[in-house]
Amino acid sequence: MNKTTFQAYLREANFRELFITEMGWNNYGGQAALPPIAVEYTEYQFTTIAERNGFQILVCEANAIPSASLCRYIDTKLRRSANDYIAIYVLRNTEHHLWVAPVRQVEKRNIVTIEYETAAQADFLFSKIADLSFDLDERTTIVDVKQRIQSTFAVNSEKITKDFYMGFKKEHDAFAKFITGIDDKITDLKANRNKQWYTSVMLNRLMFCYFIQKKGFLDGNVNYLRNKLEWCQQKRGENQFFKSFYKGFLVQLFQDGLNAPRHEREFEQVYGKIPYLNGGMFDQHQIERDYQDIDIDDVAFERLFNFFDKWRWHLDTRISASGKDINPDVLGYIFEQYINDRAQMGAYYTKEDITEYIGRNCILPFLLDKVADSTPKAFASKGEVWTMLQQSGDRYIFDAVKQGYTSDWRECIPENIAIGLDTTKPNLLDRRKDWNTRTPEPFALPTEIWRETIERLQRCEDIIGKISRGEIHEVNDFITYNLDIRRFVQDLLEQTEDHLLVAHFYHALQQVTILDPTCGSGAFLFAALNILEPLYETCISRMEDFHRQNTNLFKDELAEISQKYRSNIQYFIYKSIILRNLYGVDIMAEAVEIAKLRLFLKMVAVVDTDRRAPNLGLDPLPDIDFNIRCGNTLVGYATEDEIVQGSSADIFTQQEFREKVETEMEKVARTYDTFRHIQLSQHEDIGTFKQAKEELKQRLSAFTDLLNHQMFSHTGGGDYDAWLASHQPFHWIAEYYQIIHGNRGFDVIIGNPPYVEYSKVKKFYTLENYTTLACGNLYAFVIERSFVLGKKYLGFIVPSASIATPRMKQLSSFMLSHGGLWSSIWDERPSKLFDGVDQQLAIHILYLDEVKKYYITQMRHWSASARDTLFNSINYQVYLRSDILTGVCPKVGSLLEMSIIRKISQADTLFSVVYDPNSGTLIYYKNAGGRYWRQVKSYPTYFNSQKGQSSSTELAFSVQSKYKALVVCALSSSMFYLYWRVISNCRHLTSREFDVFRIPSVLKESKEIKSLHQRFEKSLEANKKRTTTVNKSTGETTQDFYYLKLSKRIIDEIDKVLAKHYDFTEEELDFIINYDIKYRMGDELNEN
Repeated sequence: MNKTTFQAYLREANFRELFITEMGWNNYGGQAALPPIAVEYTEYQFTTIAERNGFQILVCEANAIPSASLCRYIDTKLRRSANDYIAIYVLRNTEHHLWVAPVRQVEKRNIVTIEYETAAQADFLFSKIADLSFDLDERTTIVDVKQRIQSTFAVNSEKITKDFYMGFKKEHDAFAKFITGIDDKITDLKANRNKQWYTSVMLNRLMFCYFIQKKGFLDGNVNYLRNKLEWCQQKRGENQFFKSFYKGFLVQLFQDGLNAPRHEREFEQVYGKIPYLNGGMFDQHQIERDYQDIDIDDVAFERLFNFFDKWRWHLDTRISASGKDINPDVLGYIFEQYINDRAQMGAYYTKEDITEYIGRNCILPFLLDKVADSTPKAFASKGEVWTMLQQSGDRYIFDAVKQGYTSDWRECIPENIAIGLDTTKPNLLDRRKDWNTRTPEPFALPTEIWRETIERLQRCEDIIGKISRGEIHEVNDFITYNLDIRRFVQDLLEQTEDHLLVAHFYHALQQVTILDPTCGSGAFLFAALNILEPLYETCISRMEDFHRQNTNLFKDELAEISQKYRSNIQYFIYKSIILRNLYGVDIMAEAVEIAKLRLFLKMVAVVDTDRRAPNLGLDPLPDIDFNIRCGNTLVGYATEDEIVQGSSADIFTQQEFREKVETEMEKVARTYDTFRHIQLSQHEDIGTFKQAKEELKQRLSAFTDLLNHQMFSHTGGGDYDAWLASHQPFHWIAEYYQIIHGNRGFDVIIGNPPYVEYSKVKKFYTLENYTTLACGNLYAFVIERSFVLGKKYLGFIVPSASIATPRMKQLSSFMLSHGGLWSSIWDERPSKLFDGVDQQLAIHILYLDEVKKYYITQMRHWSASARDTLFNSINYQVYLRSDILTGVCPKVGSLLEMSIIRKISQADTLFSVVYDPNSGTLIYYKNAGGRYWRQVKSYPTYFNSQKGQSSSTELAFSVQSKYKALVVCALSSSMFYLYWRVISNCRHLTSREFDVFRIPSVLKESKEIKSLHQRFEKSLEANKKRTTTVNKSTGETTQDFYYLKLSKRIIDEIDKVLAKHYDFTEEELDFIINYDIKYRMGDELNEN
């Protein structure tokens, strides 16, 4: 189809012919007209004009093209009739169309739009048409179609954000140069901490204004800031304006405009119609209070606005040919990457797929548990909840797991692959000789080989069987089997006819408390918001349904919602979540500011400007100064008991002190309740609101001052102010009394704590009474602290060392002792979870309970192209505490792998028997490097340094000569590589792994082993390369490099001999020989 034909279809709005005749879609056989959707006084009628495997193309004629926020709201209603669709809105009697596609961005349903006013302006859409088209004979499934739509409408926001950041970085540096009045005597701008901070404050405010001006909230002018800058300069040229743009305009705009509830006529004559935002963002900043003479040259704003104007600022997600569309996600990335150089503090930018995975597997199980307590009948083994799951087939198995799966998949795969399925027949290795070849479509996930595909399809089949047999009937099974719990909960709420279940779920939603104790710019809080939002929407929609059937139902809940909200229901939902559910603490004030800013933009995004309505149709933003706090998570009193124990009084005085503390805390709590009630009830009296906030601040300040002095009294004296500044104590029991005391802790705690050695911060603050102090890293202390602060579910991403090194034994023991633990382990090669950070990581989901159950994955490798399916394809394996060796949790991915490890551990002889310090027979091994191979030989590696240095990674130990061949062969085997990966930190080969390794003693005199030893080392020599390098510090160095993968066939023979004596099955031997094969062999995998 050429462009002329395409444009003709658009002019006629003939989308049926376009999709069916030109693009290979099918006629729709069902009821074409969907139930109308009413939004206030407008009705939207959708008609299905084409489909493909159940994916629908909808058309809706409208009198006005809906805004992005309205499209989102319509989607919440529309997806009951058409969950997977493209909707085309047609402005009547025009060529103005809006294409809307719901896509999944990290399991979050998002709306992506493409808009054009005439067919001639639809070139960008035309460029997408080929990707939306199918051949007549092309076989597809709904999964294929959804993937096609997803890739077509996907927004590469990460690339756009990074591009913006590169320019922003320069502008941030430049802007600081134009600021005066902040420690100007410090000539090194990088060292002027307060000037850098204020630069960030100003740029944050200006970016916020750029976003809201594009929605018309600044006097209806989408270029408000630039136009006002030019107006000020024009007036100055006419001698009517004598100050800089900053002093003469911006300060008043921020403090007297956006931060003031009422504006006089004189103000509006200069500034126009400006909304009152509240929220504290435009309050006088601490730096502005400390430095009274700040000024910023107009040139700074000219330059900054020139940069900003190169981009298209949106509060929603849209795609255009410009590639310059940015949304508020950019703020978090900028903060984490640049403003505070967080990586040096062990804090890394946490991508959405990580926050989503942790968030959904902590928040949703908690909510289901909570509802189960209230409606046990629905959660009984034959109740509605588990019956719905049992009848669901594969609906809640992620597409990544069921890619290529059909009930007859064994008959559909190629014969040369299927021949290896039966493990009871002999010659399994030979029958699986093709299992290491690349899997083709439609079976493959990115980079998969058949061995991986078969394992995944078998797992999918196993889970479907468990679901259909009713074997999955516990909430935490959703974590264990990695099921789509978001979709399940959504379906449950949409389909249930039990109004009590909906009521209890809504009340659980309103009450759940979610904390990120090291929140940074709010990545995990945003994940929580995105998880809770559709649940609020669905609950409210279902309550309205039940109320229409019986007006006595949900009267109170709907009355609260129907109170005067100038904005819309979406705004109410966000406000409820932000005020009721989300809490965060960070030691950096800048982080707290950014987190609030991002949450505010999320709220503004769903409101459209109404110049006739009060405050332009925008409800004042909530004040969340008491939700998102600045302080040191690790220093301060967490509970009442800690406060009392911290006093040195006798038992009677302690009781008196406890009563005094409780009285003060109750006062703070009552004041906070009043403050929050005023916000949630839309109180119009700003004076009452400010008075309540000030009273709360004063009570809290007085109480924390009391606690600070008590804590300081145990330090031995000194400078109190200096101690306060360095320690930044945060008293959880005071700041969040209702939660810590009344709720017995936060329901859910999630986050990415800093990976910082305690020794690096000891000069700033010291810690006491932590069981994990010997672990020596802040992330261990944060996790321990969370067990005190938390009540049910915890979720963190931390280094894999947390359960993979003896140093962290106190932490791993702490986690294992408190209930259920799910640990997924992630390598940093060939791809990594954090950009630019070589860090092996673990994601821990913890369920605080008396029943102890432990699940883990193997240390997972993956390629960048597999990132999209990474977290949806997690596979957990159960293990026991008795499986833990050398203080390391066993990183296994299957029962087969666990069986191999247990058989190795049952061999008759400990490896230590081979040692003989006096024998003179040395075994040389690399303790680091060689990521996929362990290099072990009976002779040293040639290494010659100009400066006389020796290899820093090759070590040696002495053995009895009769064991030499066995030691080299056993430690070079794929079996030992597997064993080492399971029980080590996956970086270093140490004596700890040797000491627990076991060998069959019968092999010490094996002629077969001796022969293989000789052949193996001969092969190493034949394939080695001698290389000379020159380095400034080490000078000229010549050394040998060995390529063990070129000796893989001999290693396979070694493993076959070992297998006989470890009693491995043929299936286990096949697993060992091919363990990590794709990454170990690389390009040589399928070469002769």
